[in-house]
Amino acid sequence: LIGHRGVKDLSPENTLDSIKLAYKLGLKWIEVDVKVSKDFIPILLHDDRLNRTTNSIGSPIDFNYNDLRKLDAGSFFYQYPTNIYIPSLKEVLNFCKKNNIGLNIELKPNKGFEVDNVNSIVKILNTFGFDNKFLFSSFDLLSLITMKKLIPKAYYGLLIHSFNKEIFIDNIINICEKYHFISCGLNKSIINIDVVKSLKKKNIIINAYGEKNFDLSEAKELWSIGINSLFIDDPTEFKNY
Repeated sequence: LIGHRGVKDLSPENTLDSIKLAYKLGLKWIEVDVKVSKDFIPILLHDDRLNRTTNSIGSPIDFNYNDLRKLDAGSFFYQYPTNIYIPSLKEVLNFCKKNNIGLNIELKPNKGFEVDNVNSIVKILNTFGFDNKFLFSSFDLLSLITMKKLIPKAYYGLLIHSFNKEIFIDNIINICEKYHFISCGLNKSIINIDVVKSLKKKNIIINAYGEKNFDLSEAKELWSIGINSLFIDDPTEFKNY
């Protein structure tokens, strides 16, 4: 189980509160979305805009981090004012290192800032100290390729939301083999036995995500056909499993 944006059904997503709760609930791996501010500070935020998860509007790339930090990143969840803020990646790295948590950094750049996002993350990791307890993932192939050139020994995973004429299973496998990506994160709606067998044949780890939280019976079914990991929004049902 990988905590999805911390544990987003239980605490405001992509915040230290959510990450700390994921740890308290026993999760060993946590996924977060990372993009940059105007002054190129890597921050945690899923959307291209601030509207949904903060008390502000606009694009994060138009604000310096000191201004973003002043925003309320918890009121959307609790429906009342909070002191919860948008954390920097550096804060999250410190917490994960201290508590031996594996971190899945989803590269989630605003359009046009893909390379800036990667460079800013690499700068933080170089000063922080890199180890292998990182998985970089993204829907954006440019971000993954750029990051892999700079940190070749890390783990990488391609995220796929749907299949189309350009994105199909053979094409995905070719990309993973070409760039040595170890995993694919798939929307559960496109998972079937044939897809799983094709990826497993190439020793590609399969992670599943969904629009809603996985319940235990659904998780068991996915594990039974070969899915390795689930991005979980609320793991409480799994506590005694």
